Amino acid sequence: MKKYFSLVLFAHSIFALPFAMIGFFLGVTTTENPFQWQKLLLVLLCMVFARNSAMAFNRYLDRNIDAKNPRTKMRDIPAGKVSANEALIFVITNCILFIIATYFINSLCFYLSPIALFVVLFYSYTKRFTALCHLVLGLGLSLAPIGAYIAVTGQFALVPVLYSFAVLFWVGGFDIIYALQDEDFDREENLHSIPSSVGIKNALNISIVLHVFSAACVIAPIFLMPNSFSWVYYIGVAFFCFALIYQHLLVKPNDISKVNKAFATTNGMASVVFAVCFLVDAYIRNNA
Repeated sequence: MKKYFSLVLFAHSIFALPFAMIGFFLGVTTTENPFQWQKLLLVLLCMVFARNSAMAFNRYLDRNIDAKNPRTKMRDIPAGKVSANEALIFVITNCILFIIATYFINSLCFYLSPIALFVVLFYSYTKRFTALCHLVLGLGLSLAPIGAYIAVTGQFALVPVLYSFAVLFWVGGFDIIYALQDEDFDREENLHSIPSSVGIKNALNISIVLHVFSAACVIAPIFLMPNSFSWVYYIGVAFFCFALIYQHLLVKPNDISKVNKAFATTNGMASVVFAVCFLVDAYIRNNA
């Protein structure tokens, strides 16, 4: 179990999971659908199974590339900690468990589950033919809030879609920052990324634009749902926006030494604090 947790970097679930909770409790607090512990557990299981499938498949598909890259050659498969076949079996098992879990949520989630799996698995191929791979990664994680909302309500709605766009632009932006580390390697191996295509300076500018869009998407619900948020949500929005700005202060075109701090620490805190503020705000409003 320990080696599989290492394979899928379980800690990275901190990016999408808080937004899944936002989508879930948005469905509970803004519609007539009641809170159900069983449904919450199923949503959490779906998040784990989807994350396991996506991450392990990425490690499986990129095993030869990772072996060449000095930054990634000690990952589990190139280092021999997990075999390629073990990783593939792990992927298939988690895909099956994901579909089974959606079956017990509602019919719409079940019917959409193959599409969701396709998106999160397809990302691993994209760096081979498009620099937009960062946005495909963002698209995969952006399914969390709308998926959790559908789990509660069985239907789509505008506000959870906005949170999905917030995740798409946020993840796409910080994945560009993360990819700065491999700019030269990607170019040498004919792999596609925005840094290897346009250079570090232009890549950072694109990342800034994406993060501006992300900030706009977490602000927009305030206007679409007037009088539905309190000062606690505003604090969450302010912190999220500050985290977006802060990571761009950490990483500069002539100094990318703090990429990991910007990628993991700052973005992990951004999602958790924003989600906590949303949930506290929802609790206050529903118990006022």
